[in-house]
Amino acid sequence: MKNKIFVGMGTCGLACGAREVYNKICSAVEKLGLDAEVVSTGCVGYCSKEVIVDFQIAGETRISYGEVTPDKAEELVKSVLVDKKYENELLIGRQGSSDNEEINKLTYIYDLPYFKKQKKLVLKNCGFINPDSIDDYINAQGFEGLKKALSMTSKDAVEEVKKSGLRGRGGAGFPTGRKWDFAHAQVSDQKYMVCNADEGDPGAFMDRSIIEGDPFALIEGMTIAAYAIGASQGYVYIRAEYPLAVKRIKEAIETAKSRGYLGENILGSEFSFDIKIKKGAGAFVCGEETSLIASIEGKRGMPRPRPPFPVQKGIFDKPTVINNVETLANVPYLFREGGESFAKLGTNNSKGTKIFALTGKIKKAGLVEVPMGTTIRDIIFEIGGGILEDKEFKAVQIGGPSGGCIPTQCLDIQIDYESLKEAGAMMGSGGLVVMDETTCMVDVAKFFITFTADESCGKCTPCREGNVRLLEILERITSGDISKEEKIKNFNNIDKLAHVIKDTSLCGLGQTAPNPILSTMRYFMNEYEAHVNEDVCPAGVCSELVNKKAVCEVCDV
Repeated sequence: MKNKIFVGMGTCGLACGAREVYNKICSAVEKLGLDAEVVSTGCVGYCSKEVIVDFQIAGETRISYGEVTPDKAEELVKSVLVDKKYENELLIGRQGSSDNEEINKLTYIYDLPYFKKQKKLVLKNCGFINPDSIDDYINAQGFEGLKKALSMTSKDAVEEVKKSGLRGRGGAGFPTGRKWDFAHAQVSDQKYMVCNADEGDPGAFMDRSIIEGDPFALIEGMTIAAYAIGASQGYVYIRAEYPLAVKRIKEAIETAKSRGYLGENILGSEFSFDIKIKKGAGAFVCGEETSLIASIEGKRGMPRPRPPFPVQKGIFDKPTVINNVETLANVPYLFREGGESFAKLGTNNSKGTKIFALTGKIKKAGLVEVPMGTTIRDIIFEIGGGILEDKEFKAVQIGGPSGGCIPTQCLDIQIDYESLKEAGAMMGSGGLVVMDETTCMVDVAKFFITFTADESCGKCTPCREGNVRLLEILERITSGDISKEEKIKNFNNIDKLAHVIKDTSLCGLGQTAPNPILSTMRYFMNEYEAHVNEDVCPAGVCSELVNKKAVCEVCDV
């Protein structure tokens, strides 16, 4: 067994110089005459520590180093593999046991606050295997879930998912087993299984990281789903702006076909299934099921009324199931360990784990996977390390434009579908954007309404016109050019207009677009009142309203 050096080369790693680090390490291995293999891998989730380099010491353990730069790469290789000196300023910790006394003195990486409260089911391979190697995936129990599923009847496979309590991870949390059951019951000569990888929420990068770090898990999950519902054709609808993810899933599909895990008579069974890639052009509305279906069919991505639902009439009017990346990446574990085992994790109504993209004013940004029921406080302050520069926490935007802002008084609510909905937010795809005391909540609402107004497809009047009107009201509130009376007149219309848009829009984009306004008004009405009644932005962000008093309060000078 030779030594291995793993370099984190997901998008976050590459943005921090991972390609140059990889090349420097390869040069160092050759220059020093070392018997070591250099392996590219995905993101382990600790994005604030990129570039992350792991050394798998032959016959011993794996040691992690973070914030590795090209100029430090060669010296790191020499220190670890030649001099056997493991401790330096780049050290994160070790992974696994070892008989080496010096290695055992190192910090165990999963005792670090960032990892201690996490539970990795979906992300367990990301950062640990070569995403281009199907053998690495198989050695990590890959395709064991598919083998178990194929040993069942398709109806029993559906029942296993229902037993697990798995709910959709991309939106409102519809029970996955029920969706599959509806599709299974449809009689048709053709059914489609679709993976929605059109991740469009600002601050969200969960789906991209899963595909970059463990593409075969998505393929296995899609194949199991297709078997359960009786589909023979699948699509991965993925953003064209994700070139690395597109490359890896495309190559993984071809490899899986060549090894008998996709295509005709999978693993010697009578079941056949193929997957095609469909690249989206970046329209946020195509994350909505019926818009996505229209796009796959070659039409403009616009929603249609439901019913009929996609499980009844989807792609080319055939029964279609659409699940997002994280939902499908849960499926291999679910079948490998069993639905009842999966159901033991989480809360009564929200089972398993949830992945969050932790960004914003946070010390340790990255990707985290926690059991359902974990509190927001634990994610931000235990895992994320708290607020940058030790400023005061103000709010966290959860669920992207479809979600809402959660304030300090809600920090101890549990992460589950019902609790978040009660607090005025939603799980959504899992973006967590942290805000500190310098954030203006009116400006935050304006940012998200600007986004949804731009992304509206324009098909229905409430969304097309209503969101523009909401944006105009917010712009007037934050303006220094209109009178107090005019501001009050505009502001008095905002709540009514927001609810009309929610109640009458055609699809989920319009129905959830006002959430950032409604949640910030619910918890931060004092900031709206300051903008309207006093012509002041308390945070000193809205430039037309900034006065000396506001600036002094923010800067403390």
